[in-house]
Amino acid sequence: MPRQLHAQIDSFPLTRAFTISRGAKTSAEVVTCTITENGVSGRGECVPYKRYGETVEGVVEAIEAFNDAIASGMSREELQDAMAAGAARNAIDCALWDLDARLSGNRVSTLACRILPRPVPTAVTISLGDPADMADEARAHSSQKLLKVKVGTSDDRARMHAVASAAPNAEIILDANEGWDESNIREHLLLAAELHIGLIEQPLPADKDEILAHIPHPVPICADESVHTLADLESLVDRYDAINIKLDKTGGLTEALRMRDHARELGFGVMIGCMVGTSLAMAPAVLLAQDADWVDLDGPLLLARDRSPGLVYAGSLVSPPSAELWG
Repeated sequence: MPRQLHAQIDSFPLTRAFTISRGAKTSAEVVTCTITENGVSGRGECVPYKRYGETVEGVVEAIEAFNDAIASGMSREELQDAMAAGAARNAIDCALWDLDARLSGNRVSTLACRILPRPVPTAVTISLGDPADMADEARAHSSQKLLKVKVGTSDDRARMHAVASAAPNAEIILDANEGWDESNIREHLLLAAELHIGLIEQPLPADKDEILAHIPHPVPICADESVHTLADLESLVDRYDAINIKLDKTGGLTEALRMRDHARELGFGVMIGCMVGTSLAMAPAVLLAQDADWVDLDGPLLLARDRSPGLVYAGSLVSPPSAELWG
C-alpha cells in the first residue's frame, strides 16, 4: 500500500501574549504533517511565518500538493530538490525522518548525532514590553543560565539596563527581530558591551544589514532573518559572527544538518532556534542542537497546553525526544 500523506492545522493557546518587535500572538498556529505506510505513521510539525509570506492554509496546500510524490516513494533527498525551503518542506521532511525511524527500528539520533544525545541547556525567552515588566520577568527566571530578551525599538536602553540588572548571573541574548537601524545600532551595541550581553540577534532588517560589514562588533552578532539555508552562508561571513538555524527556515532537518556543518567550516558560531510551536516541532531541533553554542528551544514552555507526550524540561535543560514523541 503506498504511503499516505495528511496535513492539518492545530492551535495551541499560550499562557500569555508573546510579543516581539513585529507584534504579539496569543496562540501557536501550527501545521501537522502525518505520513503513513503499512499502518505506521511518522509526524512533523511546522510553524508558518507571516514574515516569510507563509500562512497555515497556504502551507497545508503546499504539503498536500506532494501527495502523489510521497505516495510514489519520494525520499528526503529528492524532496530537497523538488520543494523550496520553508515551513511546508520542514513538516514533510521531519515526518519522513520519523516514519523511516519507526519502520527501520532505528532512532533518528543514530544518523543525526555524532554523540549519544543528552539534555542541552535552552534559553528562556523574555517578551518585549515595558522595562519594569521585563525586569520582573527576568528576575523570575534569573536562575536560568541563558535568557533571550526581545527588544527592537528605537530606544532599548532602559530595557537593556533593566534586564541585565534583574538577572546579573545569566548570559543574555538580545533579539531585536530586525527592529534597529543605522541611527541607533552603534549606541545599542556599545551599551550591550558595557552590560556584558553575550550575543545580539538580527539587529537590522535582512535587506539592510550591509552596514554590519563596516562597523565594530563589540558584542557578537547573530543572523536570523538574514539566513535560511546553506546557500546563504557565504554572503554573510563579513557581516555576522553566528547564525540561527531554524527548521522552519531550512525546510527540515536534512538541510539543517548540512547547514550546521558548513557554518562551522566558515567559522560561524551556531544557535539552534525555533518558532513558537509544540514539542513535536522542537524534537528534531533538540538532536540538531547537541553541539550548538546557543540553544533556544523553549517554545513549549510558552504554551498553556503542549502535545502529550512532550519534551521533558528540567530547569534550563531540555532532554532528547522519547521514541513515542518523535524519531
